[in-house]
Parts: sequence; C-alpha cells; structure tokens
Amino acid sequence: MTSEDLAACMHTNPVVVRRMMAGLREVGFVQSEKGHGGGWTIACDLAAVTIKDIYDALGSPTVFALGNRSEAPECLVEQALNDALDGAFRDAEALLIERLANISLADLSNDFNRRFAARKAHTRKHPHAL
Repeated sequence: MTSEDLAACMHTNPVVVRRMMAGLREVGFVQSEKGHGGGWTIACDLAAVTIKDIYDALGSPTVFALGNRSEAPECLVEQALNDALDGAFRDAEALLIERLANISLADLSNDFNRRFAARKAHTRKHPHAL
C-alpha cells in the first residue's frame, strides 16, 4: 500500500505514515518500492514479530496520554498527585508492554482474516485485506 492509502486507513497524514514506516524499514519489518505500482510491503515473518517489536522499532513512544503533570511544578497538589500516581502509571505501562510481547503480527493477521471472512455483506474490498 502507498503512504497515502495507509494514511487514509489510519485517518492521519501521509507524512506521519512515512516517518513511522521508515523506522520499521530500518529494522527490516517493511520494505518500499518507489514509482507507479510501488508502496509499502511487509518484509518479515509475521509469526516472528510482536507488537512489542513494533513498539520498540518506533522508539518506544509514550503509551498513555494520561500521565504526570508539570504545568505548575511548585504546586503542592500537583506534586502530591504525581507522587501518588507515578507507581500506578509505571506498573500499568510495564504490564501493557509485557502483553505486547505476547501478540505476534501473525496473531493479528489471523484475527483480521477470521473477521473479514465472517463479514456477511461486502460493499467494497476492505483496504487492509491481503
């Protein structure tokens, strides 16, 4: 798929997709072809790559949008709240990342294909179908 096609599926800008895919290309998960008929293709064994591998390849981005605040570092309420929640955020993030290591791209592909086959009425080809 092209960056434009992927961006449309993810409701984002193609530049965002190209940056993300460049990181995945660096570790050999995808490859790209330029020109007419070009685009991104998977270049790895789906069973050997986990969601955590993808997370790591993308630079281990922030997992939660919610987190400690630092708008007013001198505020005692903010300090108390940050201290109270800090361990919970660390624990939740660690658990989520641990679970990501147990989900392979093959698992996702199999689940998608099962759901796609079960869909009764197709009005058009699904953009993610392989």
